[in-house]
Amino acid sequence: MNDAQGAGQPHRILVVDDTPDNLYLMTALLEEHYEVMLAPSGARALEMVQSDAPPQLILLDIMMPDMDGYDVMRRLRQDPATAAIPVIFLTALTSVDEEQFGLDLGATDYITKPISPPILLARVKTHLEHNLNARRLQSLSEKLSRYLAPQVCQSLLDGSRQAEIRTQRKRLTVFFSDIKDFTASTAKWQPEDVTLLLNSYFSEMSNIAAEYGGTLDKFIGDAMVIFFGDPVSLGVKEDALQCVRMALAMQLRMAELRVLWREAGINKSFEIRIGINTGFCDVGNFGSEQRMDYTIIGPEVNLAARLEQAAEPGQIMISGETQALVQEAIDTEAMSPVVAKGFAEPIAVFRVQGEIAGQGRQHRVIQHKRPGMQLTIDLDRLPMAERAAAARELRDVADRLS
Repeated sequence: MNDAQGAGQPHRILVVDDTPDNLYLMTALLEEHYEVMLAPSGARALEMVQSDAPPQLILLDIMMPDMDGYDVMRRLRQDPATAAIPVIFLTALTSVDEEQFGLDLGATDYITKPISPPILLARVKTHLEHNLNARRLQSLSEKLSRYLAPQVCQSLLDGSRQAEIRTQRKRLTVFFSDIKDFTASTAKWQPEDVTLLLNSYFSEMSNIAAEYGGTLDKFIGDAMVIFFGDPVSLGVKEDALQCVRMALAMQLRMAELRVLWREAGINKSFEIRIGINTGFCDVGNFGSEQRMDYTIIGPEVNLAARLEQAAEPGQIMISGETQALVQEAIDTEAMSPVVAKGFAEPIAVFRVQGEIAGQGRQHRVIQHKRPGMQLTIDLDRLPMAERAAAARELRDVADRLS
């Protein structure tokens, strides 16, 4: 069964040929086992593959007027919606060069005329089975990617990483976040409300992590653990920058979500606190031969968690090691050293205030927070035409405060 079909429904095969006799012959050979679609020209074939019921396989003649099979093949492969449909060329051209040219364009197979019915039916069956298996593998990889970080899933599929117990020591930037007073705040909520908001929050934050290239390690209750530097790294400095930019984007999106939830009549909201640290960690597969987990361990991971616990709601707290890497692009404020459990000496920490203007970064965010007030402005998402109005609104707010 193909993903696009119900159980028991025949596969759809599109036959493209400008000769009516050939279309009749192919229909006679195939209709007992398959749903046959007929296109008398290349242009008509391209229209049919864009329908709500596209074919699972295309039998394509090469020698056609106006648009030959090679041109049809090129257009199929250029369109992501049709690029994966297997194509078998049917042609009277028998030279090796012609065959190689068609295969180089992306054809799955090449059958010469006059058509041998047993060969045609065998090739069609084989390529439909291959295509079905490929779709199943793609579906499985998409499902696995929901349980594994996309980077890890991809590295397993392409063979660059093996499913074996192995770790390495690397300098990573580690991110921890949680929702301040989550347990106490949600104790009297209905379970449906908690589930709705928590899943909405996790979905939004996971999308941001993927946008910035972070490896999503795990969810722990209401907490998230993300790290930068493995399995893909942009370099230690850029990894740290991307992590801090991600944190700013998350705080910004959290402010937006609170507004959206209020507008939807949900008078409940979350405030998140974030801790970030950079240092050497053990990263890789931990566990047993039967069950393993790709994760990170080490004191530097624990320190990121301690910084998150020390942060106030809405704050992003980073260690001195991270601050040294991002100071050229990120505006920070030195805070009182943190005495963290498990660390003999107080930890130098900095509060992230936003990106330094004029750095040409992906997001320029202005954030300011004090008890009873939170201001978040993303200059890259605020159109120039709207800035004058935004400035007036801020002045109106300032007048009301005074």
